Amino acid sequence: MLGITLDPAAFVSAKIPRMSEPTVQTISVNSVIDWLADGARSTPQVDLFMTETCERLVDCGIPLWRVGVFVRTLHPSMLGRNFVWRSGEGVSVGAISHGDEREDFFLTSPLAIVFEHGREVRQRLIGTDASNSPFFAEMREQGATDYLAYPLLMSDGTIHACSWVTRDNGGFTGAQLDGIRAVMPSLTRMIEIFLLRRTAAGLLDNYVGAGAGARILAGQIRRGHTETMNAAIWLSDLRGFTPLSDRLSPEAVVEILNRYFDCQVPAILDHGGEVLKFMGDGLLAVFPIAADDSDAEAVCARVLAAARKSRESVAAMTYADGADTLGSFRFGLALHVGKVLYGNIGGGNRLDFTCIGPAVNLAARIEKIAGRLNRTIVASAEFAHHAGTDWADLGHFSVAGFAAPERVYGLPDENTAHGPLADK
Repeated sequence: MLGITLDPAAFVSAKIPRMSEPTVQTISVNSVIDWLADGARSTPQVDLFMTETCERLVDCGIPLWRVGVFVRTLHPSMLGRNFVWRSGEGVSVGAISHGDEREDFFLTSPLAIVFEHGREVRQRLIGTDASNSPFFAEMREQGATDYLAYPLLMSDGTIHACSWVTRDNGGFTGAQLDGIRAVMPSLTRMIEIFLLRRTAAGLLDNYVGAGAGARILAGQIRRGHTETMNAAIWLSDLRGFTPLSDRLSPEAVVEILNRYFDCQVPAILDHGGEVLKFMGDGLLAVFPIAADDSDAEAVCARVLAAARKSRESVAAMTYADGADTLGSFRFGLALHVGKVLYGNIGGGNRLDFTCIGPAVNLAARIEKIAGRLNRTIVASAEFAHHAGTDWADLGHFSVAGFAAPERVYGLPDENTAHGPLADK
């Protein structure tokens, strides 16, 4: 372990002797338990749920100042999230990154004991310096007088945690602690429900995109359940990917692909797009447009800004291969506007939430033309019409599967393109 660590024996455990102070209003605490057992229906959002739970307990006579809920998550970049309520301030949400559990701020926290041992931790903060935890020193500086951390024991055996802090003179009474403990089973079940919902939404967001994930959670799960959407279509791939794959180890190729997609995905998301699919070195994204095209110019302008940003990022990308540094990465990107069929497609019990249609097929064909012309960004006539910028007319090209030739446009700052001439 790094830094200062905590000795579990230094803390009072769940076997704290009961004190003789007046009891918390039992009926009021029971009313909170009943409200939780009924699903806390008045608070469908987690921040509102935490706020109302804490306020109800304060109304019971438990002098809460700060309450934190700390849950581990199934997320590629986050170890967990924390939701912290403060009296009069509402709820703030934070994230804990993978690796933070090895840092001093976590190892010296009482929550480390809760997560490792799955038991309660109590620390009175009045006139004592029994703990060497910087966290407790910080709490004392902010006027805290008593601290309780409690394990959230989920039905699958995993352990999460919550903490309870007061500024009340004398700290928590025995009766107030009993009130908190009495609420914990029902509170834990509700937190588990919120956690499962958030995990499901997060996984769908990561694997199929935010818009598709929301549709799936809303019940669009049957095969053939689709809808038509007007969208700007983004379809790209990495130039020279096949020889790169033959030359480098699979691990190196995966690392390069991840860096390459990092050059595009943030720009797409920041400009209102949704990434639907990674196909080897290919990427398919859509930017929704109103059915009446009323926002088509604004959307296409954002798409073009994202394309320029991605082009800049890919050009600056490097990869160290032993003593050599690989650079000069290039990609091809086709931009088009059209209607797509958006929804569930697949066979048996395996479905994919994606978009298909002639517009997607045309974007794929135009991307191949970008490679033939040695261009990075090319656009269909439909996209160029809406994008509102100067375009270089690259001519008409025959497109496989389409009866009429397609006029293709490029950016003027890519004026060194060469390749086969357009169809006469």
